[in-house]
Amino acid sequence: MKRKIVEINEDLCNGCGLCVSACHEGAIQMVAGKARLVSDAYCDGLGDCLPACPTGAIQITEREAAPFDAAAVAARQAAGQPAAKPADSALPPLPCGCPGQMAKTIERKPTPPATVPAADAPAASELTNWPVQIKLVNVRAPYLQNAALLVAADCTAFAYPDIHRRFMRNKVTLIGCPKLDEGDYAEKLTAILQANDIKSVTVLRMEVPCCGGITQAVTRALQASGKMIPWQVVTVATDGTLLDE
Repeated sequence: MKRKIVEINEDLCNGCGLCVSACHEGAIQMVAGKARLVSDAYCDGLGDCLPACPTGAIQITEREAAPFDAAAVAARQAAGQPAAKPADSALPPLPCGCPGQMAKTIERKPTPPATVPAADAPAASELTNWPVQIKLVNVRAPYLQNAALLVAADCTAFAYPDIHRRFMRNKVTLIGCPKLDEGDYAEKLTAILQANDIKSVTVLRMEVPCCGGITQAVTRALQASGKMIPWQVVTVATDGTLLDE
């Protein structure tokens, strides 16, 4: 029969394995370091794996395929074969740094907003999530639920010295460079906004023109999400001062 089904471009696959976890039916497994559709019968064609892929290697296509076999999927799961079990889980970590792509919440002790550290005290990190690169973030990472997002251009962390205390505190941080990173962030950000209850979005960009791309991506994502989410844009000058809020 002809039906919609997942198609994976192995040339684009970076071996992160996020799609394996996102596929509830176990249709995708890691084979020789690449994601692969192991059985047409296990794929329902709904595409839960698509937003999890950071490289755009997965798409839905229409072709001749065996019918989706819900009973076979249920039988496999009942037999203790979890959907997210990679076929080659014994392989060593891939050079792409896949262990660093696993979603992790970093617990921080609450810091009173008025607290000012001593002059000789090291600044405390306010990072609460990993990974932080927009393209590596799983849209269903638990730390995204009910989060206040900080979408920051890479250079802001180096230009603005107080970024942790002033902007990252109590927020989930996502970073990217619209000039150097391939592709557009709007699709990934839209998926994040649609899949989670986001409380607010703060865009932190540099004053240089190319940095406008990150603001445009957030704007399009907010519009595409269909949600009314409070948001603001803050611009950092190249000398490290704040230009506007």
